[in-house]
Amino acid sequence: MNARSIALSTGCFYRRRIFDVLAAVRDAGFAEIEVCSSPQHLDYHDTGQTLRAAAEMHRLGLVAVSLHAPFAAHIDITSPDEAVREASVQDLFRACEAAAQMNARHVVLHPGPEREGRPHEEEFLSRMHHAAVSLNRVARRCCELGVHLLLENMLAHLMFGHVRDMLYLLGEIKTCEVGACLDTGHAHLARELDMVIQKLSGHLCMVHVNDNNGDWDAHLAPGEGGIDWPWFMRELHRRHFHGPLVLEMSGSTDEPVAVVLERAVRARDYLWLLESQIKAEAREQPPSDF
Repeated sequence: MNARSIALSTGCFYRRRIFDVLAAVRDAGFAEIEVCSSPQHLDYHDTGQTLRAAAEMHRLGLVAVSLHAPFAAHIDITSPDEAVREASVQDLFRACEAAAQMNARHVVLHPGPEREGRPHEEEFLSRMHHAAVSLNRVARRCCELGVHLLLENMLAHLMFGHVRDMLYLLGEIKTCEVGACLDTGHAHLARELDMVIQKLSGHLCMVHVNDNNGDWDAHLAPGEGGIDWPWFMRELHRRHFHGPLVLEMSGSTDEPVAVVLERAVRARDYLWLLESQIKAEAREQPPSDF
């Protein structure tokens, strides 16, 4: 049986140009990537750059499993200001178009703004409505382009940082089928990884795998923080999840590319080891009488 697909997010190189790291990623043994949309990494507004990235990935035999849509203070599809909402939707349209140009299968999107706290109820409900309307437009554009939109669970301190908010938005998107991307680090910080995987299991298409010690979103490699990875991988197996895992690790310009990739390879091999152990355990279990 083939090993599960484990991709690498190029977000660990977000301060480096994507063209400077793709060959090294391929040489480290990764066949699939999630493309980071940081402008200094890849300017998704520049069609020439996205087409060049597509050509380089094709030359290297790399597949873009996804593109992570941009998130920043100025991108707010929930804003009371119609002009801000429209500019944000147009920016996301361009990211979706860039994903299609790079033949990415998915676009991963934070459904809420990068804003802390929950406003008073009237404003919150208004913002939730604006988000639902905007997401329907983005989902429709993704369908037109042939890419699949995934909503990612956000950090708990942000406005839409609770899984119930994400479930509401998933239910409000009527224009096109939309899935979910589970971020393990975000859910672990909220102390609700078990609940999030349970609630999202029916929508789950992808997992961002990263670790932390429960204090901040450190984007450690799996096994370097406090997440119980044997338990988590068993949960994926138990819920018959067969989608891609995307390693979403930290990195800095002070850390050589080779060092970051060594950590990524160790993390990938660790997850593959856990999965092989789980499959071996499943083969050894006696058949059920029911």
